[in-house]
Amino acid sequence: MMITAVKSLADRLASSPRRLWAVSFTVFLLLGASWSLTTPTGASPDESAHLIRAAAVARGQVDGREVMVPHVVAGIEGHFAETEVMLPRMYKDLKDVNACYVFQPEVSASCAPKLKDAPGTAPVTTAAGRYHPAYYFAVGWPSLLVGGETALHLMRLVSAAICAALVASAVVSAAEWRRRDFTLLGVITAATPMALFMFGMVNPSGPEIAAGILVWSAGLPALISPDPYLLNRRLARLGIGALVLISIRPLGLIWFSAALFFALLLQRKGALREVLRRKATWLWGLVAAAAAGSAYAWTANHPDNSLINTPSSLTPVVAARSTFDNSLDYIKQMVGYFGWLDAPPPAATLLVWSGVVLALVLFAFCFAKVRDVLAIVGTMAGIIVIPIAAQAMQARSLGMIWQGRYLLPFAVGLPIVCAVICHERLPLGGFTFRRLLVLSSFSLAVVNVAAFVWALRRNAVGTKGPLLISPAHWVPVGGWPLWVAVYAVAALVLGVLVAVSDNRGRSGPDAGGAGGGATVGRGRLAAAHGEA
Repeated sequence: MMITAVKSLADRLASSPRRLWAVSFTVFLLLGASWSLTTPTGASPDESAHLIRAAAVARGQVDGREVMVPHVVAGIEGHFAETEVMLPRMYKDLKDVNACYVFQPEVSASCAPKLKDAPGTAPVTTAAGRYHPAYYFAVGWPSLLVGGETALHLMRLVSAAICAALVASAVVSAAEWRRRDFTLLGVITAATPMALFMFGMVNPSGPEIAAGILVWSAGLPALISPDPYLLNRRLARLGIGALVLISIRPLGLIWFSAALFFALLLQRKGALREVLRRKATWLWGLVAAAAAGSAYAWTANHPDNSLINTPSSLTPVVAARSTFDNSLDYIKQMVGYFGWLDAPPPAATLLVWSGVVLALVLFAFCFAKVRDVLAIVGTMAGIIVIPIAAQAMQARSLGMIWQGRYLLPFAVGLPIVCAVICHERLPLGGFTFRRLLVLSSFSLAVVNVAAFVWALRRNAVGTKGPLLISPAHWVPVGGWPLWVAVYAVAALVLGVLVAVSDNRGRSGPDAGGAGGGATVGRGRLAAAHGEA
């Protein structure tokens, strides 16, 4: 009876895009919020710079005086161009709050001083002062309402909500396919523990990754299965994803163009013509173009004037070779390396997550046509080649700074593309495929929770502390058992979404392939047009 009730609930969700979006938003918000409230202040990469930037932008300080600050990054000394702003004194202390434990994984966060409000303001510098202010406008406003660490947590939660909204829209797009178990698994696989970790932090990487998931999830069905009843919705989601992705960093236009290129490569015959006929296409195209123009104008007017003392031996060839040698590390980081890359997940998380992606790739290859193969190989090649090219071009001016999360807005396309190809090419039915999908979804849920617990353990007792986090030296608000339970329930709900997906495919020319249309909301729309 329990299984029947769950399936009935899943059918009700699938029949209503709004219900499904609300549930997905809640689940991803809980996942992101769990990271927000169990990660100590300063225990995520570069967050202090982004928190300072957000608080400054909320106070109208979009620009500031450039200050050269000495730093050592990746073993290379230099003077980095930072932006000076005037903020409450707490933000001055924020920059060094993690000094006692960062890069020391065996040391818990209990040694960090508690941030407190102090009267007056002080000059503070941030390395994020050159970044486009749009994201910081969106997340910085809670710092005007409250002070202390509460303000920092609220800013994190706002960022988590933005990311949850974007990924929830991607889930709705995935559920619109007839065989939605494959496409839902693609989206859930794309939302790696590292992605969820970044969703919960004040860092533009979070919404950048979430927007990447949405762009891939909405762009592919728009051109592979351009259902006339759903096309405008998909174009709107694609436009929103593009707007967020392009507004955050100049690289966003490259990530969006790459997703669009592979969607065009896989398009159904005549689909592009249908898409170009829609007014929504041109409207969102103009919005994306305006966003791109604004982002590039901002970047051009805010150059990086940092002076890095890179050694003469760090040539483009040396940088490219070093980046290639580190490719496996970058792939691991995309799955999950938390904190300041000093909190690795358990080996099971890396193995299972990589295994599910590999399974999707192999299934897609087994049934792929020529264009499908080109899309899979092209995406895989991009995951390796893009970091090499980026480091080779920038190593002399920036040093060797690449991290796996920088590539996630593009790399999330691999499981999503492979899931769509499986949807289009695999024969209908098959208990074995169904069982593998269910096993994959719940395996991801289990190792996702394991990664969360491992990161929590690093902060609570250090990596050499008790496995069961007891006694905890550092305790998050509410206590760690609460957040482990919340995270576990939310992760399992994602597994249930795949497990109880009712595939509505049927035999014949409309099944699976080019005619594989959508199911969410389709019944009522079809009825309105006399089709059901």
